[in-house]
Amino acid sequence: MTSPGRLAHLLIYKGRVMVAYVFRAELLEEDDGRWSAWVEVLPGCVVWGYSREEALAALEDGVALYVEDMLECGEEVPVDEIAEGDGVTVTFTVNAVTV
Repeated sequence: MTSPGRLAHLLIYKGRVMVAYVFRAELLEEDDGRWSAWVEVLPGCVVWGYSREEALAALEDGVALYVEDMLECGEEVPVDEIAEGDGVTVTFTVNAVTV
């Protein structure tokens, strides 16, 4: 890693403050041709697909559900250290407050 990543980006769009959480996605092609995908800092957030694109789409859905559940339970969303150009990332955006 060359520099630490950020927990979240704050965005303001049409009077709404939005929080974008960014995570590094790990992808692996299995021996049978399927793809596994996961996010290291979200334990148990692991999916698979018949193609790299399918696995990444499933991971985006899985991350959204995982983070939504953490926020609903009042848990802190973990920090993922990401360096610029550090491979594939998954982003989840949530509305925070109205400005």
